[in-house]
Amino acid sequence: MRQITLILIMLLLVFTGCNSSKTKKSPLSKTGGQPSRTTGWQANDMEVFGFTDPAYIEQQTGPGLVLVQGGTFTMGRIDEDVMRDWDNTPRRVTIASFYMDETEVTNLDYRQYLAWLRYVYPGNSEVYQKALPDTLVWREELAYNEPWVGNYLRHPSYSNYPVVGVSWIQANNYCKWRTDRVNEYLLVENGYLALDSAQRDANTFSTEGYLMNHYQGTPGQYDERIRWENGLLLPNYRLPTEAEWEYAALGLIGEADGELLTQRRMYPWSGTFIREDQKNAKGQMRANYVRGRGDYMGMAGALNDAADIAGDVFSYAPNDYGIYCMAGNVNEWVADVYRPLTPFDVEEFQPFRGNVITEYRRDAQGNVLFNDLGQPVLDTVADYRNYGDGDYRSLTDQSKWLQKQDSLSTNYMYVQSKSAGVISSMITDRERVYKGGSWRDRAYWLNPGSRRHLDERDARADIGFRCAMTRLGPPIQGKTSKK
Repeated sequence: MRQITLILIMLLLVFTGCNSSKTKKSPLSKTGGQPSRTTGWQANDMEVFGFTDPAYIEQQTGPGLVLVQGGTFTMGRIDEDVMRDWDNTPRRVTIASFYMDETEVTNLDYRQYLAWLRYVYPGNSEVYQKALPDTLVWREELAYNEPWVGNYLRHPSYSNYPVVGVSWIQANNYCKWRTDRVNEYLLVENGYLALDSAQRDANTFSTEGYLMNHYQGTPGQYDERIRWENGLLLPNYRLPTEAEWEYAALGLIGEADGELLTQRRMYPWSGTFIREDQKNAKGQMRANYVRGRGDYMGMAGALNDAADIAGDVFSYAPNDYGIYCMAGNVNEWVADVYRPLTPFDVEEFQPFRGNVITEYRRDAQGNVLFNDLGQPVLDTVADYRNYGDGDYRSLTDQSKWLQKQDSLSTNYMYVQSKSAGVISSMITDRERVYKGGSWRDRAYWLNPGSRRHLDERDARADIGFRCAMTRLGPPIQGKTSKK
């Protein structure tokens, strides 16, 4: 009897040892086993059909981001419009909670992106070349700016300065790359994927590719692949909308007493002065801007903003959301297409002009097609950049525009012509908004309500960007739903 017992124990130990050598079951697949309010089945019993009911996981804050709690505010310029553009009429809107980069994207951040592109696409130099900032934006015909042409992006002295010379298109590509690298890290760090230093070209990790089983990689310690329903992966890093950017810049949470706003801000800080009024920093500039003609940083020995060009992204005090340099330093790209009368056209909740709806391209069998960079191929199915455009001041033939608006191009309303004597406009579907003021702007442009625009393919030495991310779930952290 004792021999039989010993044999059984030995067999149990062997069996247990064999099980321990297998990949572990993902902790994210565990459910509470509560009966479904829809069918009565327990969630664990439904796993055989491919269904799981993972426990609620609050969205974690991605690297570099801070939470901006949403709410209502008056968007637009309330001080005098000295440029007479009349393109940002004040109106009440509501912004959902979202995440915003603590600082502008720096040269160091962008060099990581460039290094990754060169490493992963060794046989495709065009990808790397397209991502390079235009360092010639520093060159001026009648100024000696050549030192920055070759040094601003690469030299470690400027590593923590905001990257410039980046077009709107390049900024969006960076956001996509950052999304994939962060999600890849989350999978590796949590044991669902092994680090793949051999990934190249079409066999490159992308979030969509992983979720669609296009990118296999090397499994980690768990025998299950993460799905979107597990809640581990983060939404896309992206450019903020104009409304999000303006809301975050104002930081009105610092002026709120319950639902009472104690004062309307002209800048990202309280009051109407651009110098610090706190005792420990009294008189110091709150932002990097041009104080007056020919005065970019003040007198030697008493530099007013301590920056000749752009400065370190942590140079000045953050606003009440903990976000740095939302006024001055560099202007920043936002997602919106520029239209003069956008304030009258867009929705009151999450206002935005620029929606271009895409779908994955599929083959005859319904499989999503991927390009040679490992990214899914997208087709445009709807373009709302012109939708409901209310700027009838620019119409050449109002009746035709009103009758067949969907089939008419922007150039029909905003005429583009190089012919002498023909009225022409700068506005196209490529014009994108930028905001914030910069190291070479006057204080007027530091107001978050100001807006300017530039072709999405162009770049300048005073325009950078920062990323945002959608907040999924409740607008306040720590709020969960009861099952």
